[in-house]
Amino acid sequence: MSRAFTETNRERVRSAQLFLWAPALTGLLELYSVFELIALLDAAYTLPATASRPSLCLSVIEVTFWKIGLYERIMALARLASGSDCGGGGSGGGAPAPQSARVSSNGAGGMAVSRVPSPLHDGNTPVAENWCFTQVKVVKFSYMWTINNFSFCREEMGEVLKSSTFSAGASDKLKWCLRVNPKGLDEESKDYLSLYLLLVSCNKSEVRAKFKFSILNAKREETKAMESQRAYRFVQGKDWGFKKFIRRDFLLDEANGLLPEDKLTIFCEVSVVADSINISGQSNVVQFKVPECRLSDDLGALFDSERFSDVTLAVGGREFQAHKAILAARSPVFAAMFEHEMEERKRNRVDITDVDHEVLREMLRFIYTDRAPNLDKMADDLLAAADKYALDRLKVMCEEALCLSLSVETAADTLILADLHSADQLKAQTIDFINTSHATDVMDTTGWKNMISSHPHLIAEAFRALATQQQQIPPIGPPRKRVKQA
Repeated sequence: MSRAFTETNRERVRSAQLFLWAPALTGLLELYSVFELIALLDAAYTLPATASRPSLCLSVIEVTFWKIGLYERIMALARLASGSDCGGGGSGGGAPAPQSARVSSNGAGGMAVSRVPSPLHDGNTPVAENWCFTQVKVVKFSYMWTINNFSFCREEMGEVLKSSTFSAGASDKLKWCLRVNPKGLDEESKDYLSLYLLLVSCNKSEVRAKFKFSILNAKREETKAMESQRAYRFVQGKDWGFKKFIRRDFLLDEANGLLPEDKLTIFCEVSVVADSINISGQSNVVQFKVPECRLSDDLGALFDSERFSDVTLAVGGREFQAHKAILAARSPVFAAMFEHEMEERKRNRVDITDVDHEVLREMLRFIYTDRAPNLDKMADDLLAAADKYALDRLKVMCEEALCLSLSVETAADTLILADLHSADQLKAQTIDFINTSHATDVMDTTGWKNMISSHPHLIAEAFRALATQQQQIPPIGPPRKRVKQA
C-alpha cells in the first residue's frame, strides 16, 4: 500500500487524528499511546492533500482490545471523513464515500492492516443488523528429514525409524516427529514405505492439523507428494499418515533419482489450527424492504381490465381485448402481423378460427403472466396453439404435462399430436412409453389401429426404436451352440 505522504500532509493528518482519538481512549492509555495508534492509522490509508479537501482524515468508530496467548492486540474501526467531522477548518467539496478498515497491532511490535468483509449493499444482497467475522488462525511450518544410507535399512516389516522432534517455534509447546516404516506397517503394505506424522507432546487435549509429505529428488525438487484431505484430530501419542506412501521398488530404482547418494530426504509441511477470533459489529446501513415483484400480477390485471387495449382477437363469436406491444414482445407470429402491412394491422383485429375460445383465453393469460393455471385440463389444445404462435416455453410446458398423463389409451393420440406439432421431446417419451412393456396393450387400442392407416410412418418409427432398443440389451446366459445340419 502506498504511503507517499508529504511531511506537511502527515503533520496535518496526525493533528486531526489526535483530536479524534483523545476522547475515544480515555482509560486505555496504559496499553497504547495515542501516537502509536496514529501510526497504525497512517499505515491503513494514504490520505492525499488536495485543494478541495484540506481536512481529509480518518474518524474513529470503534476500538477493540483482546488478548491471544502472549500477545495483546488492539483493533480500531475507522472511516474516511472530511470537513467538520475532523474538528478542523477549511472548505471541502462534500464528504467522500465511507470506507472502513480494521487496523491491528500486537505486543510483539508487529503491525498489520486487514480489511474486514462488509456486506455488499447493492439492493439484492440481504443486510443483517448484526454481523460477525470469524478468523481461524492457522500456523504453518515445515520440516526436512534426511536418512543416509537408506538402502542399508534392514528393519523388518513393522519396525520403525523416527526423526528428532520439531515444532513451529522455540516457544511452541506442540512437539512433532516423523515415523517411517521402511518395509511397510503390515502384510498389506510390505512392498511400500509407510510414513506418518506423530504428535509427541501437547499441552492441549487435542490438536487439529493438515499435513503434506513429499520426497526431494537429486535436484531438490518435491516429488511423489501426498496430502491429507482434511484437518485430522491429533492427541498426544497419536499419528496420521499413509500406509502405502511409495512403493519400495520404485524408491530404490536409481533411474528415478529419489535416493541421490543413497540419501532419502523427506519434506513435511504441517498446518496446525490454532485459536479463532470473532470480530462482530452492527450494520450502520439503513435497510429498505423492497416489495416483491408484481409484474406478472399487474400485467394479468391489465389483461382482465382491458384498459388501453388496441387490438381485438375474435374467436367463435367471442372477443378478447389485448395490447399489440405485449403480444408482439412475446410471440414472433404476432410481431410479424403487426410489423408488416397485413390485414390485422390495418383493422386492429385478428380473427382466429382454429382455436377454441377457452384455449385462446389461457394462451393470452400465459402471454401476459407467464402462467397457465388451467394447463393440465387443455394441454393438447394448448400445445397446438403454442406451436402456431411460436410460444416455445408454453409448448414445452404442455409437452411435460402430456408426458405425465400418458396412458395406454392415450399413447397413440399423443404420438400423433407430437408428430403434427414437432414436439420432439413428447414424441420420444411417448415412443419410449410404448416400447417399455406397454407395446402389446397399446396395439390393442382403437387409437393405434386408426394410426396404422392414418399415420403409418409413426408405426414404422415406433418399431424402429423398439428394434434399436432390443439390440442394446445384452443376451442373457451363454450363447447357444448352433446344431449342425445333417
